[in-house]
Amino acid sequence: MIVVYGLKNCDTCKKALAWMKDEGLEHRFHDIRADGLDGDALAAWLEELGHEVLVNTRGTTWRALSDSDKADLDNSKAHALIMAQPAIMKRPVFDLGSRRVVGFKDAQKAELSGS
Repeated sequence: MIVVYGLKNCDTCKKALAWMKDEGLEHRFHDIRADGLDGDALAAWLEELGHEVLVNTRGTTWRALSDSDKADLDNSKAHALIMAQPAIMKRPVFDLGSRRVVGFKDAQKAELSGS
């Protein structure tokens, strides 16, 4: 079963969940704000994908950060930022068990359909 990590009010997450249902892909939604985020899992995702993939530098949460918080971003600093402010993480994150897929565009849809 695919676990979809995101925020319940995120439009992209809503679209992804509706698409998965239409495609008949078995999934479970995990709200990273309401249900929390496992720090060890996040560390593993950062190791696998890198902060460049997991941190949403285009969103309002990122823009609201201080310059010092944004400076010298690495996996460790990204971990602390995401744990403190989950909305800074790109969404949705699809946990396929053996690998993760981030975002919801045509490339990710193709990956999920073939999973």
